[in-house]
Amino acid sequence: MPSVLVTREIFPETLQRLAGHFEVTPNEGDQTWAPGALARSLAGHEGVLVAGGERIDAALLDANPQLKAVCNMAVGYNNIDVAACTARGVLVTNTPDVLTETTADFGFALMMATARRIAEGEHYLRAGKWTRWSYNLLTGSDVHGATLGILGMGRIGQGIARRGALGFGMQVIYHNRSRLPADQEASIQARYVSKEELLREADHLVLVLPYSPASHHAIGAAELALMKPTATLTNIARGGIVDDAALAEALKQGTIAAAGLDVFEGEPSVHPGLLEVPNVVLTPHIASATVRTRRAMADLAADNLIAALTGGRAPTPVNPEVMA
Repeated sequence: MPSVLVTREIFPETLQRLAGHFEVTPNEGDQTWAPGALARSLAGHEGVLVAGGERIDAALLDANPQLKAVCNMAVGYNNIDVAACTARGVLVTNTPDVLTETTADFGFALMMATARRIAEGEHYLRAGKWTRWSYNLLTGSDVHGATLGILGMGRIGQGIARRGALGFGMQVIYHNRSRLPADQEASIQARYVSKEELLREADHLVLVLPYSPASHHAIGAAELALMKPTATLTNIARGGIVDDAALAEALKQGTIAAAGLDVFEGEPSVHPGLLEVPNVVLTPHIASATVRTRRAMADLAADNLIAALTGGRAPTPVNPEVMA
């Protein structure tokens, strides 16, 4: 019977299901492993379910030549060196689709909380500062009827566009590596623009593009300077897409009005400058965190692992050429 490693604590039902096919080594105590410890823990295992963004690189693969499948319990897989896996015949999978609508819900909620200064308002109230009405108390910016800018227009971006256009009457503009077909643009009432126009025109800019070396610091000081001083920025994509140091300075100087962030460079560490400014909403990478969605992610990761190691066809491969 093949042996698999599960790198983080997941649903007991998922472990039981895997145990029907494999010898399963769970992560007792939900420890966070350093790369060397992860490589040692993988010894003798043919498959791994990666559940916490652990780094799978060439050195780890070379230390574990028996490894055949790396199944990521996430959509993004910038924690995995896919080229190194492909070169060694190791299948990589992810979990798209099952978290699209939940993540779009969260992205829109984070954008609204940022625009309407909800976190600031709660902190103000809890500190006992609310003593009377004032016409300009914590005034934010409208979402309905505003211009929604989306950088990256995959499944989640399209979900956010639908919410903005159909639910809130927003004017939706977007920039993407490739333009959507005209019928898809029409269905979500979105208009394609250049990146520069997107930055200049958006009242609320939402980032949903995948992370890669090409998208590293896609939003930095120069890009922030192009935005309206009344604009908000929401990042639910990946840490590293935004230059967090530049964003902290822009928020401090009033270059933009506010930001909502669910992802960070070097997370779980957060740039100290972001902790010092009031006009930012910070959440701990929880855009997909509903029970139903996380179960679906675990189930799909398990489906991929079972198929990969028992002669089936993995439902959502990242490097399908390995299966050939």
